[in-house]
Parts: sequence; C-alpha cells; structure tokens
Amino acid sequence: MAELSVLVVDDEELIRAGLRLLLDGAEGLHIAGEAADGHRAVELAAALDPDVVLLDLRMPGMDGFACAEQLLADDPDRTVLVLTTFDADETVLRALELGVAGFLLKDTPPAELVRSVRQAAEGAPALSPSVARQVISRATAPREGFRSEEARGRLAALTERELEIARAVAEGMTNQQIAEAQFVSLPTVKTHIGRIMQKLEADNRVKIALAIHRAELS
Repeated sequence: MAELSVLVVDDEELIRAGLRLLLDGAEGLHIAGEAADGHRAVELAAALDPDVVLLDLRMPGMDGFACAEQLLADDPDRTVLVLTTFDADETVLRALELGVAGFLLKDTPPAELVRSVRQAAEGAPALSPSVARQVISRATAPREGFRSEEARGRLAALTERELEIARAVAEGMTNQQIAEAQFVSLPTVKTHIGRIMQKLEADNRVKIALAIHRAELS
C-alpha cells in the first residue's frame, strides 16, 4: 500500500518540527513538504499533490481560511484537515463550511491525530468524539434555530436507510465500517452517500455531519 503524503502548514517552526517527527514516524505516512504561510502552501500543494494538507488557521499573510478556500478552489477533491488552537464557534463553523475534511485541536493526542489524518485521506470526516464533535455541537447551538429547521427539512427527503447512513457519517465512521454495521456492500454504501450528498446539497461528508448535528439527530 502506498504511503500517504502530508503537507504541513503552520507558521510556528516548533509545531512543524513536532508534526514532522510524529507523522514521519507513523507507519504509512510521510511528510511531503512544509509551509509557514498560506501562499507557500498553495504553491507546494500544486507541486506536490499531497494526500492530506494539515493546515493551521491563524497565520500571517494568507491565513488558513483563505488558504483552504484557494486549495479547494484549485482542486475540489483535495483533502484539507484543519489543526488549530482556536475553537470559537464562528471560527470552527467558518472552516467547516469552506469544505475542509475536518478539524482537530492542537492538544489532540498523537495517536488520535495520526488516526484522523488516515481517516480524512480515506474520505471520512475527521470528527473524533473527544474533539471534533464537541466543537461542532457548540458551533451548531440552538441559537441557530433557523439552521436546525433548514437541516431537518432537507433530512426529511432522505429514506430511512439513507438517514441511518448519514448518522453513521456524522459519527465519523468510514465507508467500510458503515457497510459492516448496515450489513450491505461497500459499493452500496458509496451509492447511498452519493444520493445523500445530492439531496442535502452537500459536497463533502463533513457537511452531511453538520446537517445531522444541526437537526439534533446525533
């Protein structure tokens, strides 16, 4: 199996050094490159085509938000995973709505960080129960009631099986895990997820998870 390549983007050299040691030391992962700002990250992503871009949000010049937006505009299929110290509601929600594959806080345990990078590369949202789901819950609090109503309206278009699979996506399950839990084939799961995305007008799995959390179904 080919190794997964990771582009690390953070303006702090110490953070980049720590991630280099962690990820290069993990089986099946290697650091393809490093960038200290968004402009350099966009250049390296185009040149190196990494499997995952691990991106900080707060950086001088082009910050992580603008960088993620440009990375995904250049390649909508690119996997961008946010790694940040900031978990304010609007910060998290803004990052997710840009279309990133997930987010983690910088106090995430090393093993969970490695797992999340692999999970994001496989196409599953990096939404660990200890970090991501907690922050999403805050970002989609009842104060956004109109968003909850909208989400429930869209989820009403799903079949019972599609809703079950959407909830599994929100729990961070991979396609294989969903297939085993639902006793269906992997191609069937992929077909269902494609239909769910179409019905929810979601272009990635994180937005499926957001819809579920907003509708208070998870």
